[in-house]
Amino acid sequence: MKQPLIIGLTGSIGMGKSPVAAMFADENVPVFDADAAVHDLQKAGGALVPIIELAFPGTTGADGVDRKALGAAVFGDRDRLALLESIIHPAVAERRKLFLASHQDADIILFDIPLLFEKGGQAGVDVTVVVSAPAAVQRVRVLARANMTAEKFEHILALQMDDAEKRARADHIIDTGKDIAETRADVQALVKKLRAGLA
Repeated sequence: MKQPLIIGLTGSIGMGKSPVAAMFADENVPVFDADAAVHDLQKAGGALVPIIELAFPGTTGADGVDRKALGAAVFGDRDRLALLESIIHPAVAERRKLFLASHQDADIILFDIPLLFEKGGQAGVDVTVVVSAPAAVQRVRVLARANMTAEKFEHILALQMDDAEKRARADHIIDTGKDIAETRADVQALVKKLRAGLA
């Protein structure tokens, strides 16, 4: 049986990755959202809640993982962040495997992975797509978020690969710094091109 073509979609914070992933979904491309999987694993009754509580006491409650408390527990500490990632990443990889198994009939599927290049995830996909916008646009978008500060933004950027390097590594780039209709047209054109390559 022919395997689906796997797209790895990534992009730095505030680049518009989620809206672009939704555009792919509108083109009948099944989308696996790594962030959504993490939320699910960390909500009340989620599989990772007791494991995270054990590793980071006081960071969970009746609603599952308290993301603010957990964020504070690992903020600026690379070792603690690495420990958290060693708990989360294998669980997300397992979810991704199940998703792939349940979408074997699709011609193309998309993995929405924030740290695709940073964590070597490009090895597990066929095509990489980077969502990008000018730095000034990115900054405005991110600082408009609730509870976001300039310091927090700089810290997140420091953990992510530079946008220019992501662009250099990407097979395809989707520019979200322009009109949303133009971005959608770019996504449609890319899906069409990828499907033509499979025909």
